[in-house]
Amino acid sequence: MKVSTKIRYGLRAMLDIAENENRGSVLVRSIAQRQAISKKYLDNLLVSLKNAGLLRSVRGAKGGYSLAKPAPKITVADIAMALEGPPNLIDCIVDPSVCPRVNTCPTNEFWREMSEALHHFMEKTTLDDLVQRGAEKQNKAVGMYYL
Repeated sequence: MKVSTKIRYGLRAMLDIAENENRGSVLVRSIAQRQAISKKYLDNLLVSLKNAGLLRSVRGAKGGYSLAKPAPKITVADIAMALEGPPNLIDCIVDPSVCPRVNTCPTNEFWREMSEALHHFMEKTTLDDLVQRGAEKQNKAVGMYYL
C-alpha cells in the first residue's frame, strides 16, 4: 500500500506553510524549492487545499499562501480529504456495485475497519502535531556532534 504523491506533497507543503507563515504569506516558489516539488504540481495542490478552505492566498508583491485556520485545527485527514477524498482502501467500500461478492465477502469488513482506523488516525493528528515533531527532530539534530 502506498500513500499518493498528492497527499505526501500536499502534507509537506502545508507543513512548510505552517512552519514559515510567521514571516507573512509563503511564496509558492519558496515552498517548491525547500520541498523539492515542481512548482506547477505544487500550484495544483495548493489550489485544491485553498478550495477546501485550508489555505488563504494573497496576490501581489507580498503574496503567497497562509493557513486559513490555526495549525491545531487542521488535521491530516482534512488535507487528505481535500486532495484525494476519503481513505477507502478498496472500491467496494464506497460503491458496493463494483463487486458482486460484497455482501458475502469475508474481507470486505476487514477493509472497511482498516479504512476507518486509518481515517481516525489521520483525524487525531494535526498539522501542529507535525510542526512540533519537526521542531523536536531539529532540536535533536542540533544537539548531535559528529567527529
